Formats: sequence, C-alpha cells, structure tokens
Amino acid sequence: MEDKLQELRKQIDAIDDQLLELLNKRMEVVKAVGELKNRSKAPIYRPEREIEILNRLKKQNRGPLNDKAIEAIFLEIFAVSRNLERPERVAYLGPEGSFTHQAAESRFGAMSEYLPAHSIAAVFKSIEAERAKYGVVPIENSIDGVVGETLDLLGKSELKIVAEVYMPIHHSFASLEEDIKNIKKIYSKDIAFGQCRKFLQEHFLEDVELIPVESTAKAAMLASKEPKSAAICSNIAAKLYNIPVLFENIEDVHTNMTRFIVLSNFKNQPSGFDKTSILAKLEDKPGALVRFLQDFDKANINLTKIESRPAEDKDFNYWFYIDFDGHVDDANVQEVFKKHPKEIKWLGSYAKGDNQ
Repeated sequence: MEDKLQELRKQIDAIDDQLLELLNKRMEVVKAVGELKNRSKAPIYRPEREIEILNRLKKQNRGPLNDKAIEAIFLEIFAVSRNLERPERVAYLGPEGSFTHQAAESRFGAMSEYLPAHSIAAVFKSIEAERAKYGVVPIENSIDGVVGETLDLLGKSELKIVAEVYMPIHHSFASLEEDIKNIKKIYSKDIAFGQCRKFLQEHFLEDVELIPVESTAKAAMLASKEPKSAAICSNIAAKLYNIPVLFENIEDVHTNMTRFIVLSNFKNQPSGFDKTSILAKLEDKPGALVRFLQDFDKANINLTKIESRPAEDKDFNYWFYIDFDGHVDDANVQEVFKKHPKEIKWLGSYAKGDNQ
C-alpha cells in the first residue's frame, strides 16, 4: 500500500510541475496582453471575457471537477493575471471580513490591494477621486429588497456598473461566552437582526439589548473585545477577530442572497448574455410609466426588475430603477433609448451573474 501511495504522489508531483509550467506560460501571454492594453489605456478587468472563458471551459469539462470548482480555480487565475498586467486597487464597504469584502475577493482574488470604506458613499468617492479603480457595494437583498443608498448614488454619479456578484448570506452567532444566558448585548447590522429574528426568539434573546453597527464585521470586532456580548456575523468575520462561533446558519431563510455590483468608469463590450441597468425619470402624468414600458415590449426587451425611488429632483416625484436583458449597444435597446433621451440614465451593461 505504501509503494502504491508513493507512486500516486509522484504522479501528482509530475502533474503539478506541468501545471506550474503552463501557468507561467499563460502569464507570459497575459503580460503581452497587458502591454497592449496599457498602450491603448484599455481597462484590465473584462468580466464579459472572463465569463466567456468560464462558459467555454464548463462546456468542455468532462469531470470530476464540477462547474463551481472550475469557477473557483479560474477566477483566482484571472485575479492573479490582472495583478500581473496592472495592479489596481479595489474599494469596498468595509471593514475587513464584511460580506462586501468577501464579494470583492470572490472576483478580484487574494492578491489585489483592497481599500475598506466606511460607507457606500465613500466607495463611490474613492473611485471618483481615483484612489481606487473599482468599487464593490451591495445593491439588493433577496429578503430586504434594494439598497436605497446605492440606487440614489447611482443616480448622481457618472460611475457605471461593470459586473454583478450574487452571494449567499449565512449568519453565525459568535461570542466569548460559552453560555448564552450570560449574554447581555448583541452587535450586528440592523438588517441582520431582522434576518435572524426566529433564532433570537427560539433562544430567548429577543429581550437582550440589540446594538446596530455599520457592518457584521464590526460587530464581530466589538464582541471579540467585550465580555457578555455577542455578534451576529459571518463565519469569516468571527475567525478574523478570533471569536468562537456558537451557532452557524442562524438566518430565518437559508436561501438568503445579496446582489453586489462592481463599479468603475468604463464600458463593457457585449457578451451575448448581458443585463442593462437604467434609471428612468418620468413626468408625473397619468399613463407615463405604462407608455414608457410599452416601448420595451414593442422592442421585445425582457424586463427583469423595476423599483421606484423618491426623486430628489423637484421636477419628478419618482425615479424608476430598471434591469432588463440586453446590452446598451443592441439595436432594439438603442431603439428605446433614442425614443427617451431625456428620461433614461444608463447605469451600465454587464454580463449576468450567477444567482443560483
């Protein structure tokens, strides 16, 4: 048995040597691509190209790797490649260990330089002031709906959505206390308390002081320093701040998911499986919204989301945030845009993320 094990290990070593050689060859080509992009000042991050590669690899895959494994491996390869081409900073709604940080790392990898920001507005500002090239912020949750601050800032900013990331949200209950009867206060983000209401009730914690903070990562940090306290946070945040997890997956709905967007200042090329986001500013007149939406129907455009927001502009009562299938350069999309040049603010066209 030992001889067979050693033989198999030698085979693994030989394959690893081949992988290393091939990865280095890939990076040499990447460097050549980076030189061309630098001359033309083209963006390094091309999510539509990355998804094209992933789809091709998944299609020809014969196993035993599954699609998720292929995605995890190659997303990290893409991240290393981008950093080799041109290192660029990524701002995110922090602190370190937040769900937004995890979403950012899932696309930009462990090697990227990250800039935590105290607020969503600070993420926008970091890109606009060129302190970061990209920004990652939440835009909606499957339970709590849209993030109003993100939509409002998209309405004011010239930054564009260049990618989206869907991430399952699982909460843990972490504390220095071994017995939950000793816990006098719980830290978390306000939304997380609502998402874990049943757990709090089942463990007689609804009367404990609930203290909302900016993020679940900050909750873990505070609870790690304070006896008789606890945090509702992610497993990663608990590990980061060295606070024991007493209960995992305490959210009421285990299919809870948050959609994050990647912001930057460039336009994606069409990928063939795109989504476009817009803000529509319509006059406060009977039938205005119906007539506007009918133009999408006539152009055979599939709307996937519509959400109203109170308008800050005195000439409008509401703005409408709309997602639909297609790219801004598609002929049928251009047809609608030309009919409504003053009403539509284009927020970005980008390859659809995996929301499964």
